[in-house]
Amino acid sequence: MSAETLSVPESSEVPFINVIDPEFRFDLPEVARAQAAGWYAETPLGMLVLRHAEASELVRDGRLTHNGTGFMEQNGISGGPVYDWFVNGLVNQDGDSHRRLRGLVGRAFTPRMLENLRPVIKQAAERLAEEISVKEEVDFFEAFADALPLTVMSELLGVPAEDYPRFSNWSSEIGLVFSLALGGDIPGRVEAAVVGLYAYVDALMAAKAEAPTDDLISALVTAQKEDVDGNRVSLEELRNLVVTMVFAAHDTTRLQLANAMVTFSEHPDQWALLRERPELAPRAVEEVMRWRPSSNAVYRYAAEDIEFRGQRIPEGTMFMIGVQAVQRDPLAYPGGDVFDIAAERKTAVMQFGGGPHYCLGAPLARMEITEALPALARRLGTPKVVGDVTWRPAIGITGPNELQLRFG
Repeated sequence: MSAETLSVPESSEVPFINVIDPEFRFDLPEVARAQAAGWYAETPLGMLVLRHAEASELVRDGRLTHNGTGFMEQNGISGGPVYDWFVNGLVNQDGDSHRRLRGLVGRAFTPRMLENLRPVIKQAAERLAEEISVKEEVDFFEAFADALPLTVMSELLGVPAEDYPRFSNWSSEIGLVFSLALGGDIPGRVEAAVVGLYAYVDALMAAKAEAPTDDLISALVTAQKEDVDGNRVSLEELRNLVVTMVFAAHDTTRLQLANAMVTFSEHPDQWALLRERPELAPRAVEEVMRWRPSSNAVYRYAAEDIEFRGQRIPEGTMFMIGVQAVQRDPLAYPGGDVFDIAAERKTAVMQFGGGPHYCLGAPLARMEITEALPALARRLGTPKVVGDVTWRPAIGITGPNELQLRFG
């Protein structure tokens, strides 16, 4: 990591952290020192929020917006496929527009539909873990982390399993949109992913309209044609929504599963504990998300000049909540500097956001990982990472790029 990653400017006591340094990680000692010094640090992008109490307030503060336009322009993008998808996406809408789009999903994505998936997820996790158990070494992404979300996508969204090779790379690459600030080839990769997914989703939606089945995308295509209280969703808005769902149902979950296995490889005693006490699975899920989250940054912008924690913060200021740092805040998680799946943490994780924008897919992600971890631990010894691992950028959807594992 470069020496300039963290320094204290002479004119201010607030630490400066260079989050766009390619070697930056949220679990570096320098970040912990900045957190101890105060609730935020300055960065090249804006204010980096490092403590849980302030982060929890800010994600619910009505004076802040998502400002997708500002985010794109800050990263040098003023038009084109990435701009159109991101600015108009559900996650970047606020107020009435957000409620309208979220309401469409809510009418189709019901708790009953979600609970009906549990047997499917459990069966898939057990089958995949059994297949791994007879192998000395596996590519964990291919053998499990990709395969489990694919099963869910096929069952819930109605995405045909045979189509997976067509969109798997796109659904991974599109998540790099939150890492655009790092530049390089990332903008081009994100644009290729958006273009590819839009073409795929257009064909998928047309097929569902022609011959609907019992799945979420069919339900959304049907619901889109209805005008409920004058709040009809356009076809373009639905396309955008489905692209986001295909990406979210795959990438964040597969990376969280991979992050979990890396973490357990570093804490073999915790893997043994999970094998001995599978009833700890729900706590283990919360702990692996707290310790090494796949969604590692939550963004907000000040929609007006605001006062917060005794400071005047100008309109347009970007807040980046450093999720991993926030989730290791000792003020919110006593003893949180230790990975412990038996610990009863009283503070919820931050990676799913908060307030009106709390992630719709959070219950599904928790369900998948809760079924996955004990299925793996029951059959397999401690995971050991084989070879080198490179990592996606820390300021977005993050995790290992590759993960070869051997189980002891």
